[in-house]
Formats: sequence, C-alpha cells, structure tokens
Amino acid sequence: MDNIENKNEKRTMPLIPLRGISIFPYMVIHFDVGRDKSVNALEEAMVNDSLIFLTSQKEAKVDMPTPDDFYHVGTVCKIKQMLKLPGDTVRVLVEGVNRGRVLDIIKEEPYFEVQLEEPFYDEEVEKDKELDAIMRMVVDSFEEYIAAGNKVSPETLITVEEIEEPGRLADVIASYIQLKPENRQKILEAFEPYERLEKLHVILKEELEVLKIEKTISQRVKKQINKVQKEYYLKEQMKAIQKELGEEEGILQEVEEYKEKIGEIDLPDEVKEKALKEVDRLLKVSPSSAESGVIRTYLDWIVDLPWDKETKDRVDIKKSRKILDEDHYGLKDVKERILEYIAIRKLAKSMKGPILCLVGPPGVGKTSIAKSIARSLKREFVRMSLGGVRDEAEIRGHRRTYVGAIPGRIISSIKKANSKNPVFLFDEIDKISSNFRGDPASALLEVLDPEQNSTFTDHFLEVPFDLSKVMFITTANSLTPIPRPLLDRMEVIRISGYTEEEKLNISKKYLIPKQLKEHGLKEKNLKISDNTIANIINNYTRESGVRNLERNIAKVCRRSAKRIVEENKKTIRVNSSNLKKYLGVSRYRHEKAGEKHQIGIATGLAWTAVGGETLSIEVTPMKGTGKLQLTGQLGDVMKESARAGVSYIRSKVEELEISEDFHKEQDIHIHVPEGAIPKDGPSAGITMATAVISALSKRPINRKVAMTGEITLRGRVLPVGGIKEKVLAANRAGIEKILLPWDNQKDMEEVSDKVKKKVEFVFVKTMDEVLKHALVNEDDNNENK
Repeated sequence: MDNIENKNEKRTMPLIPLRGISIFPYMVIHFDVGRDKSVNALEEAMVNDSLIFLTSQKEAKVDMPTPDDFYHVGTVCKIKQMLKLPGDTVRVLVEGVNRGRVLDIIKEEPYFEVQLEEPFYDEEVEKDKELDAIMRMVVDSFEEYIAAGNKVSPETLITVEEIEEPGRLADVIASYIQLKPENRQKILEAFEPYERLEKLHVILKEELEVLKIEKTISQRVKKQINKVQKEYYLKEQMKAIQKELGEEEGILQEVEEYKEKIGEIDLPDEVKEKALKEVDRLLKVSPSSAESGVIRTYLDWIVDLPWDKETKDRVDIKKSRKILDEDHYGLKDVKERILEYIAIRKLAKSMKGPILCLVGPPGVGKTSIAKSIARSLKREFVRMSLGGVRDEAEIRGHRRTYVGAIPGRIISSIKKANSKNPVFLFDEIDKISSNFRGDPASALLEVLDPEQNSTFTDHFLEVPFDLSKVMFITTANSLTPIPRPLLDRMEVIRISGYTEEEKLNISKKYLIPKQLKEHGLKEKNLKISDNTIANIINNYTRESGVRNLERNIAKVCRRSAKRIVEENKKTIRVNSSNLKKYLGVSRYRHEKAGEKHQIGIATGLAWTAVGGETLSIEVTPMKGTGKLQLTGQLGDVMKESARAGVSYIRSKVEELEISEDFHKEQDIHIHVPEGAIPKDGPSAGITMATAVISALSKRPINRKVAMTGEITLRGRVLPVGGIKEKVLAANRAGIEKILLPWDNQKDMEEVSDKVKKKVEFVFVKTMDEVLKHALVNEDDNNENK
C-alpha cells in the first residue's frame, strides 16, 4: 500500500455506483458489472493503477444514475481480478482499501470520474477505557448476533476477536452482518473509529431485537406446523386402522362437517364447548358402537336448534288489531292484552315474552285465538297438548343414558318452529296429571317463569336454551285443577261464554261463510234468517261456545247441498217453520218463567261448564218430626247451604210469621229438578231459603224474579261467580228482575247493555231485602202477575 500513500492528497479516479451493495475497507468481494458506463470505468482503472471508487446508489431500481442518485461517501478499492462473462457482463473481484468522499464530479461520460478528498485512513489511536469498552460491547453484541441466527459462521468470531484496531473491527463486523443499505452507509460515513463503533453497536442491538422476534415467530410457526403434521399423521393412521377393520372411512369428513356447522352457528360459549367436546368423542369411539349413534343424535339436535334464529315481530298495532278482529268476534280483554304487548315491544325492544292463561268453557275460541296472536305478530306457531300428559320426560326430555332418548316436546317444538321466539301454546293445562314417572306440572314451573326460562335445561341437551323470547299461551277450562305455584306464574285472562247476540254475530260473520265454503255452496245457494239462527242457538244447542252451533250449521249445509243436487234447486231458504226438516225436533228446552206466582217454588240461577241455567227449586213442608230431606243429586256444599238457610229461618220465625215449632212438627223436602244432573255450590243458598220461607209462610214467590247468592247464618248475602252466564240464562227464560249479591256489582261490566235494558237488577245485602223483592202479597197473587 506504500504506492497509494505517496499519491497526491487530492486524486481523481473512475467511479462505479453499485446497486444494493456496500463495500467497506479490508473487505474482499466480487460483483457483476453490466452497464456500459461501469465497464468503461473498470477499463480506465485497469489502464492506470487498478484503483476505482465504489459507492452505493440511493435507489437500486435507477438504471442510469446521475450524481444525485448515489452517495458521495464510498470506498477506494483495488481491482484484484476481472473476468468477462457471456452477454457483455464482467465479473470483478475487489478489495476495499480506504474510505473516500467525492469532492467534485470531473466528468460523467463515458464513465463517472470524480475528484476525492485526501484519503481517510484509520490512524493508530491510543486506546482508552471508553474505546476498549465500546469494542468489547460490539464484539459481545456480534457474538449474540451469531448465536441468534444462522447467517454468520461461528468461526468468524475468532477472526474478529484478534483484531486490535477499533476502526477495522467495526468495518469487518459491518461486512459480515446483513444490514439495510442506509445503515451500512451510516457506518461508512463514520470516519472516527469511536463514532463508527458506537453506531455499529446501536445497529447491532436493533438487529438483535428483530432476530429475537423472528425467532419467536419462527418457533410458533414451527410448533403449529408440527401440530398440524402430528394431527395429519394420526388421522392418516386412524384411516389406515379403520380401513383395516373394514369400518366406515367417512368419520373424519363427518367430524369436519359437524365442526363447520357448529362454527357457523352463533352458539353460547358453554354450548359450543360442550358440542366440540362431543365431536372429539365421536372420533374416539368406534363408528359401529351404540355410543356413536347417541353422539350423532345429540350433535344433530345441537346444530338443528334455532340458537340464533328469530322472526321479526310485526309492531303495527292497527294491522294487528285488524287481524285479531278478522279472526274473532268479541274477546275484548284478550285482544287488548295482545295489543298492549305489541305497543310495549315497539317502545322496549328487549321485553320478555308474556305468559298468558286463557280460561273459559269449551268452544269459545281459546286455541284459535292463540293462532291469531301468532299471525298478528308474524311469529311461528307451535302447539303442545297437555291433556293426559303424565310423564315429566315429556316436558324435560330423557337423559342420554336411556336407549332411544330424545329431547322433551318443548325443545322438539322449538326445533319444529325453527325460531327461538314463536308463539307456544300449551293446550288444556288443567288436564295435566302426575304419577310415578314424575310431576309434569312441576317441570313446567321453570318453563313458565320469565325469570328462569332464559336458562331452560333439557335433560337430553344438558345445556341451557333461552326460552325468554317465546310467547307462552296456556288454555284451561277451569283454574281449580291447576297447581297454585304454576298458576302464580301466569297472567289469567277469563273468556266467558258468548251471549245469544254474540253467537248470532259469530254465526253470520264466521261460521256460516266457513261452512258454505267447505260444502261447496255459494252465498246465493243458502239463505238462513236471523230468527232461524237464534232458533238453532236456543233449541238445538246448550253451550257457552259455538262448537255445537257450527255442527248444526254444517248439518243444515249438508242437507241443503243434497236438495240442491237432487232437486236441481238454485236457492234453499231455511226458516223457523222448516228448520225441523233439517235438524229434527228441538233437543233442548230452556226453563221459562211460570205462568203464575207459586208458593214454595223459587227460580235460581246456576253456572255450568256449557253456560248459565235457571233452576226451579221446589219446597214442600209435611207433618213430621223436623227432618230436612234434600234430593236432586245435590253436592255437600249445596246441602250445607240448605241447612244454613233453615237455621237462619229458625232464628227469624217471629219476623217471618212462621210457627216457632216448625222444626219439630214438620218435615221439609227440598228438591231441585233434573235430578239426573249433579249440582253443587253455595250460589243457590238464598234461593232455597226463599223457597222454604214461602212454603212455611204460605206466601207466593214472584214468577218474574230469579236470584243467586250465598247465605250465611245471620242472613247476609255473599257474592258468587258466573254472573254473566246466569244473567243470560235469566234473560232467555223471560225473567224481568234478578236479585244479585251487593258485592257482585263489579261483574255487571261483562253484561251487555241490551240485557241491562231488558232486565231489572237489584243488588241485595241481606235476606230481608231478598224477601222484600221475591215474595208477593195475596192481592198481587190474585192478579197472576
């Protein structure tokens, strides 16, 4: 190198800008040259002293660089060897000599020629503690760099540790590590050895951090790959074993399908975990085993249930009211309750489904109104009849340990609806019973509790299913058989029997058009007058609902259709005079008020499952020893009412003008006609007492008066039920005055205004008031009022 040092301080030499390469002093490297300018620069250097200035391009993609496109600090290199390759490319081997900085660009064509500042050699510097420390730190970092990656041979460390010169140490290490071009340039432009080492140390630390992250990522990826490879290997082994055993090969595909389906459904975490656990079990058991079938059935139920499916409610009150009115006549309370629910749904989106209990006699439309509710809300409708259900597993399902186990009918119905918010009807909830298989009514407690049914757990599924959005509706003929805890969870809406006027409207608007359509008749083919319909209602049916009425209308339609076909008639007119030809003789007669006032015969009012009835209670006193005889299939409660009435009379003999010793000298026989029909209840108390008083005092009872009420020993009149049905029966019988307990005034809201206009209502508190209105004077009796 002596000849280099003796050169002029400022020298000129050719320059080659390199793409993506940086060369440090003491570094030996070969590279290929293809650009004409670079080849010309090499030839010029070889002609002179084989020295060339190499620097890096700022952007490697620039093909024809200008002075602004390359760094002006680079390395003076000695050309060691040149080799021409095919395609006008030259491979050159160079050795870095010293740093240099461009002072001036002398020429750019046919090659770059530059003037350099005085050469920069690393002068020998006296080592101090700081320099020694930074050298050690750089070597240690370099050792870590070698250990962290496989990019540098470990033997290189031995070579590096032997270098004493600080500047050379930095350059040699920089030449071994893979750095970004800008970092290499930073080290190249650091002319002071300490500054160079410091920059190199910072860059090494940054590279170490990157290498650690790379290593962590690499290990994670490797671990995942190993796991995938292991699973693949095990699955292939399993396939081979199953094939050898002759078992079904599609088990893995089946498992993948289950996992895919489970992934597509928005399942609660607990359910998802359970389902995936069962999928893993399916892999472990033999496909031909019974357990495999149980697991498949379980998974099929899990993926088929509507965990995340629900219908959108119709929240249009006007539209819903129209639908409810289209389907049913009357039933004001039920319709208003449903419209209230719809209104609240519009205001509060997350409201829980209500639990309604529709109570009323058969045939009043309890089941059909549940369907109308579903239609008005645009929800799915499912029905479960509870009549005769004795097994708790019908509600909660069987555990999977039983052969052929399936979920209960609630979960099965939800699956059938394919929606988690249907209208769910429990029909005939009062007919549910229990035996040694459990108590289904108790199993329903969780289902019909808005606070609990969000986590209803079927024995088969063993995971909670949310029923809180289901609208449960139950129906019953009577509340008495329903267990109190179950009844407490439901909102009871009573549907009473229809009045004659309501039945007439229902016939005209719903029943007759429906039956005409079913029998292939048109409106012009059959004409039925209003009087005829009223005749059918009163003389051919005895019910609160309209089922028998519809059957009779269907009978009229059938016989009319027969006449139209046989006699080739176009129109059939049915009226009261010819109704007998279609329906036969009248099946029922309704008790009518007597023609004259009578002694010992009082008209009472009774409630039955098929509507209200009037009862003629007859009393006959006879000579005897004070016995009380009761006939007419009377129940215990009714007998006790009669005894209470007699005791009241004994305490009031003077006021009632009755013999003091009647209870010793006379036997009293109380009879309620239609003796084949069992009768019970306290509501005939005042009627029987009035009849006894009439018979003993020989004072007649007004034939136009009917009464109902419970009597106490002190003569107080207590309230009773079934007021609407009883009032309708009285009106039908031609009664003009009805005596009702004082506390039953609130029930008059249910009575129609037309009936209120026809009948006089008297509300009584005591028997004195009853007798005042019921008994007539001798003069009145003579007039036969």
